[in-house]
Amino acid sequence: MEPVDFKEVDRIMFSCEFNSKREGEQFVPMHVLSSIVAGSMKVTISEGTAIFNSGDIVVARANQLAKFVKYPDTETGTFKAIVLSFDPALLQDFSAEYLVRADGPYAGPDGQVLPPNGLLQDFFKSLLPYFDPANQLSGPLTTLKAKEALLLLLRIKPELKNMFFDFRQPGKINLEEFMQRNFMFNVPIGRFAQLTGRSLAAFKRDFGQVFKQSPGKWLQQRRLQEAHYLISQKQKRSSDIYLDLGFEDLSHFSFAFKKAYGVAPSMV
Repeated sequence: MEPVDFKEVDRIMFSCEFNSKREGEQFVPMHVLSSIVAGSMKVTISEGTAIFNSGDIVVARANQLAKFVKYPDTETGTFKAIVLSFDPALLQDFSAEYLVRADGPYAGPDGQVLPPNGLLQDFFKSLLPYFDPANQLSGPLTTLKAKEALLLLLRIKPELKNMFFDFRQPGKINLEEFMQRNFMFNVPIGRFAQLTGRSLAAFKRDFGQVFKQSPGKWLQQRRLQEAHYLISQKQKRSSDIYLDLGFEDLSHFSFAFKKAYGVAPSMV
């Protein structure tokens, strides 16, 4: 696999990845705005899976789990993307400067492709010089670019103010509903606790009350149930689904599946 050319200037990142499909899973801690410059990317969040292609500009909500697969462009062999992240300090400063606040809960999707817009496309083109080492651009300039992006976003989709500028602390959310939507993410139990608005101890206590099992046992059982359904009803292969369901390697998945159902996945 060829190296990854990854550059970051304060809140702005540029990623150029070569030749091979790349997979990953991560926690998204901040709101982000991203432009797919070359190639495509498959992203799975709790709402489902979507494909983003070259030319797409995507906005995504903070504090969510995501799986992604990056596919290089068929002609150039590269995947390229520019990503802006909006940290709480920047958003608080912008809110005070422009007197923008949420006027209700955000009701939109956790991730979405924005409608085609020449201003946003030109904005991302203007970011490319920021990755030339000769320019030596500083944090204050990238802060201005991030604020410019926010002004453009509010002009294009004013309802995004309820996503960016809701500064209330998240409270407890429905544990059963959340886990049923996010069981496939292979993250520490502490991350699940954080995302449901609980301490680790409170999460384990509430989890036991809801599911009558420990989080670890329930997660493996739920993932295996989904695997059995996909293999037996959708004719999926183990090698195609084990990563999507949160298993780290195929041999561990096969062993757990056989222990649970008495037969190897290939025999279902």
